[in-house]
Amino acid sequence: MPPLSTLPQSVGVLGLGVSVPERVLTNADLEKMVDTTDEWIISRTGIRERRIIEEGRAPSELGIEASWKALEEAGLSPTDIDTVIYCTFTPDYPMPPSACILQGKMGIPPCLAYDLNAACSGFIFGLQNAYGLVKSGVAKRVLVVGADCNSRFTDYKDRGTCVLFGDGAGAVVVGEVEEGRGILGNCAGTDGTGAFLIHQMSGGAVNPPSADNVEDQYIRMNGREVYKFAVGVFGPAVEQALDKAGLKIEEVDLLVPHQANIRIIESAMQRFGFSPENVVINIGEYGNTSAASIPLGLDTARQQGKLTAGTVCVLVAFGAGLTYGATVLRW
Repeated sequence: MPPLSTLPQSVGVLGLGVSVPERVLTNADLEKMVDTTDEWIISRTGIRERRIIEEGRAPSELGIEASWKALEEAGLSPTDIDTVIYCTFTPDYPMPPSACILQGKMGIPPCLAYDLNAACSGFIFGLQNAYGLVKSGVAKRVLVVGADCNSRFTDYKDRGTCVLFGDGAGAVVVGEVEEGRGILGNCAGTDGTGAFLIHQMSGGAVNPPSADNVEDQYIRMNGREVYKFAVGVFGPAVEQALDKAGLKIEEVDLLVPHQANIRIIESAMQRFGFSPENVVINIGEYGNTSAASIPLGLDTARQQGKLTAGTVCVLVAFGAGLTYGATVLRW
């Protein structure tokens, strides 16, 4: 363990990068595939289109593209990374871990590299893991990747789920930043009593893939109960993270929520009194990209000029598990 005097005082994001497939699946396209309409989808979810990974392309390719961009922005090379955390529930393979594939292809030296599965909360969990590793001196620079290709496990005959999901990836490099900046407070948790409200039942040891359980490979969810969980946990998670940071809601400049459903986001806006200018909303363009959702949100905020040096933002997500987490960050 390094001496306390040498441990970093502040830990934050050194670089950010994202990657999304070129293929766009619109609501008009879905109207031809399943019993739905553009109006129905937008009114219930806020989604107009989503990106879908091309046939034959591996999810880790998106993660690698996002990682190169994050490294470039940080002014670093692969040899500067000493930990890789790859957040996903749609890895390339059950094994090897996607973190290992990414590490090898990018030329990152032998180091701690592992996959983290917290579904849509994955990036928040990974970011908090990275914070702890750097803050304690175990790691110096951590590459955190959030990448999911939901389309590979979406049943396009199930209108309750197929309208929701898109594919994408985002990555950040986490390391020491100037004092007063970076991650200020964290909150995370799991309520396993709702573990099967969102599920994918084949592919594991309990139900290995076979010709008899093809339908079990798809994402299934109890939308009503998941919605209730999300609305109920959203506010307390933000408040707990702010309490850890020693800040009040009035001091928050920007809310970066997981993009699952526009109604959940609007509920949070109403609770905290946020105007649309203070909230990142890109669900219309990307849909629910699971672990990629938060870094894509940060990228959208930056493109819109909402995320600049000194911006105090709250990142918040929820997902299968049921999992949830929030992080307060001064950019």
